[in-house]
Amino acid sequence: MRAIQVSELGGPEVLRSVETGVPEPGPGEVAVDVAYAGVNFAEVKARAEGYRVTSLPFVPGLEVSGRVRAVGRGVTGLAVGQRVAALAEGGGYAEVALAPAATVFPVPDGVDLRTAATLPTVLPTAHALVHEVGRLAPGETVLVQGAAGGVGTVVGQLARLAGAGAVYGVVSSGEKAAYARRYGYDDVFLTAAFQDDVQRVTRGRGVDLVLDPVGGATLRRGLDSLALFGRLVSYGNAGGEEPWQVGQPELYPRGRSVSGFSILGLAAGDPDALRALANRSFALATDGRATLPVTAEFPLHDAPEAHRLMESRKSMGKLVLRVGG
Repeated sequence: MRAIQVSELGGPEVLRSVETGVPEPGPGEVAVDVAYAGVNFAEVKARAEGYRVTSLPFVPGLEVSGRVRAVGRGVTGLAVGQRVAALAEGGGYAEVALAPAATVFPVPDGVDLRTAATLPTVLPTAHALVHEVGRLAPGETVLVQGAAGGVGTVVGQLARLAGAGAVYGVVSSGEKAAYARRYGYDDVFLTAAFQDDVQRVTRGRGVDLVLDPVGGATLRRGLDSLALFGRLVSYGNAGGEEPWQVGQPELYPRGRSVSGFSILGLAAGDPDALRALANRSFALATDGRATLPVTAEFPLHDAPEAHRLMESRKSMGKLVLRVGG
């Protein structure tokens, strides 16, 4: 089968198309004939820095859609040929991928396989940020870093559905600002001046909830943008800075709090909780309340180009690889 393999860490050029054996599912696993694979920043970090990589060579890819090819011993509730979306532990950039049965989900009726490739990470993450972790209440205000990205475009919609008083986004360009405004944002600010903009639009109060996938100095500026008793949720370190630390001086005086979320961490630590979260969030796509915008599609062998686009910070919405069509 065809797969994209990384034999050494480096730039997008280390993503090479190879022919390799077809994997067979072990106990509790499902083999999927991949139609589409989502492209995530975590895979860029894996290729460049070895993020969550245990050994070389490896095939990147955390989320796929397609049809069940085979099931391993002990797997129930899934049938060969069934349309599914899956959160894998790697190996998604391939014609056949393996995933734990606990993180393989039937594709809802009315959702095509191209869109389904965005389901395993984007919708559950956005739902958790707004509800389970962020606990956004009606009337509260929220500030979202990376508002034009895959998660950001869905968060804007879900925050609006949750009755947010105002939804503000942060992006790196005017083009991205115009794009994000189509997905529930009241106003969108450029990265360099977002703190000043938050103070201006909130008249010095700050926002109730900040959602941050960037980390580092951006996270600290977001923390300073919180209102009294405000909350910040960290869900990534896309900026690549040293791990941040927050202590009593930043939190105690105004009763601020910081929490975190990782869809991969939840999948590893509590797959039953992930499944329940996925069921709640997938319903939003099924009934049309949330749109998952796929903005760029690449054939599998063009995975390096997909990574170049993502690293350019010019991409908007969700990127996917077309594998089986």
